[in-house]
Amino acid sequence: MSQNTAPIPVIIDTDPGIDDAMAIHYASAHPDIELVGLTTVFGNVFVEQATRNALFLKEQTCDSFDVVHGADAPLEMPLNPPSHYVHGDEGLGDMPAPKVSLPADSRDTSQYIYDICSARPGEVVLCPVGPLTNIARLVREKPDIVSLVKRVVIMGGAVWADGNVTPHAEANIWNDPHAADIVFSADWEIDLIGLDVTQKITCTQADFDMLASHAPEIGGFLAQISEFYIKFYHSVQNRYVCVMHDPTALVAITNRTLFTFKKAPLSVTLSGEKMGNSHAASDSGRRAVNVCIDADVDAVRKRFLDICALADKIRAERRA
Repeated sequence: MSQNTAPIPVIIDTDPGIDDAMAIHYASAHPDIELVGLTTVFGNVFVEQATRNALFLKEQTCDSFDVVHGADAPLEMPLNPPSHYVHGDEGLGDMPAPKVSLPADSRDTSQYIYDICSARPGEVVLCPVGPLTNIARLVREKPDIVSLVKRVVIMGGAVWADGNVTPHAEANIWNDPHAADIVFSADWEIDLIGLDVTQKITCTQADFDMLASHAPEIGGFLAQISEFYIKFYHSVQNRYVCVMHDPTALVAITNRTLFTFKKAPLSVTLSGEKMGNSHAASDSGRRAVNVCIDADVDAVRKRFLDICALADKIRAERRA
């Protein structure tokens, strides 16, 4: 970061979740990101677990970002079971439920995001990495938000790739397709970092062991929780890797030139066999979404590891 460039203010909407924890630690350690807040949502875990895990991550980082408790269910459909088989019963692999002492912010997520963005118009990046329920409610309740944010960087969707919960749907979109369709229909700048690219970005246990050697506390924590995630991916892909879905979205905020995009208006299938399918809709009249279709895979992976290797150092500076 140059001395004349201010960090990018970012609000992450999140359901932590192993790869959410990786993304949050990347954002907290990155000199080019000002992590303003985490708004929580159901998805990988129940929202109560998501908020508790977000507060735990805040305590780990010694960072000052807000944690705001969000949506506990989709807009219109029943709540799907959490992805405990992917992320563990408490969302952090084999770790037991963490004890936290910090309280969550009492504000409503829509009002919170609106207040932050109103105070800094054209500056804040919203980065939802879970179901899009909070963001859809924001658009419904505060429609002028679309002119206040700088960009929305979403981890979700599978436009020209296969899904990961059904052949047609990616998990975040599938968990609340109605919300996703509202977000895609809004007139704001969206970068969609979905399965078209995230399936290509992987880390191994050796990568996380390296992180643990450079940052024994936070890197060691990421190495510990990654074991569960890698076992899951081995069970479904027969590869000892974890796919870096959420961290890739954060890298796309700080290093967008590492990614290749294709513009397309998007719609979401709301029911039936293809429910949750995010597809190009050229005749929809919607603003085109920047759909990420490729990346410099090695550079993205290296960027994530290099930044997270600094996490203990950054935390020590905050404590000083």
